[in-house]
Amino acid sequence: MNNALNLELLTPENFGDYALIDSGDFQKLERFGKYITIRPEPQALWQPSENLTAWEKQAHVKFVPKSSSSGDWKKLKQMPDQWEIRYNLSKEASIQLRLGLTAFKHVGVFPEQAVNWKRIYQFMKGRRSAKFLNLFAYTGAASLAARAAGAEVTHVDSIKQVVTWANENMQLSKLDNIRWMVDDAMKFVKKEIRRGNHYQGIILDPPAFGHGPNGEKWKLEENIAEMMDSVLALLDPETHQLVLNAYSLGFSALVPANLMRPYAMKNNSVLSTGELYLNDTFDKQLPLGVWGCLTKG
Repeated sequence: MNNALNLELLTPENFGDYALIDSGDFQKLERFGKYITIRPEPQALWQPSENLTAWEKQAHVKFVPKSSSSGDWKKLKQMPDQWEIRYNLSKEASIQLRLGLTAFKHVGVFPEQAVNWKRIYQFMKGRRSAKFLNLFAYTGAASLAARAAGAEVTHVDSIKQVVTWANENMQLSKLDNIRWMVDDAMKFVKKEIRRGNHYQGIILDPPAFGHGPNGEKWKLEENIAEMMDSVLALLDPETHQLVLNAYSLGFSALVPANLMRPYAMKNNSVLSTGELYLNDTFDKQLPLGVWGCLTKG
């Protein structure tokens, strides 16, 4: 295997229901469907292309932080607390996502992840009886992409409310039979290893910090190596796609590459790695995480 890596910068294409309008001053101006939001963004270190007064004239709602992890939404124009958007996986398949104004600045979707939804759909499509595992699965767009491709999907998240949200998204997308698990990701993976289970597709998008349903602690820098060793044991050695996504300030794309390289060399898998970003309408690129991908078959 060639040790040289080409880092790929990837951004979603043809996501009609989403746009990053502007970014800067540690904030971002975004359109989700018909509604425009202003949210904090720690990576937007530059000056915005339009002034913030102009932003507020466009926006329906603005997130006002109260602490480092929570805050309130200030409505600038009339809009609902919940609404829906669609993403087209292909000419034949799409997923529907319910969005909402949460106390944690999120709205229920990370639009840069559409790169991974399409990647998963394309790999899983046409693979009969393929099994897919989504860890740290949040509201389930990756689970829906795999299920739309025909895979048997297991969705794991430690927070019951977001698993319920993901189930709503499955129903909105007119899909069915996803296996829902409210569990600590590390504990679930270790149980699956003991059961001898394997998956053809796996994605994990761990947070920088988190807690399991029984208070289990997760810290990305401390736990990711053990998690990756365990997840790699679940991969079907002959046919697989494993995607690791990580959003953490200061994380390099070389981190997932180094975590995955030994397995790639041993199993003759294709290793790729890079960054996800969103392009605003003024052609500024907002970095939103690093990724690594192992593919075989």
